[in-house]
Amino acid sequence: MIRDVLAGRDFSSEFLFSASRSSGPGGQNVNKVSTKVELRFDVPHSILLTEEEKEILLIRLKKNINSEGMLIIVSQSERTQLKNKRKSIDKFYALTTKFLTPVKKRKPTRASAASKERRLELKKMRAEKKERRKLDL
Repeated sequence: MIRDVLAGRDFSSEFLFSASRSSGPGGQNVNKVSTKVELRFDVPHSILLTEEEKEILLIRLKKNINSEGMLIIVSQSERTQLKNKRKSIDKFYALTTKFLTPVKKRKPTRASAASKERRLELKKMRAEKKERRKLDL
């Protein structure tokens, strides 16, 4: 089971939200209502993250972080501002958990003797089948 690296931390006090009009289809709702939500999180000045976690996030989330070190997550798929706000918070936790979970090192393995034998046997059978096709012509 993967241990949740952000367990017991509530980042809601460090979130900055802004709303604007969504783009794309939707008729009057899109044209009149500000449902698009932008979540901003200041990674370098976060109180709840350790220095090591800040470095990891700044490196691995480079494309989502602007020049001031603000992590920007946008959500505009829902019809209400509240749903988009919740969705952006979920995206934040998913992203940070994904990138702060330590990567398990791969242990190199070798093919077993039996699997090598099976592979070679299948290879022989295929070669014989093709050889028989030549003789049939």
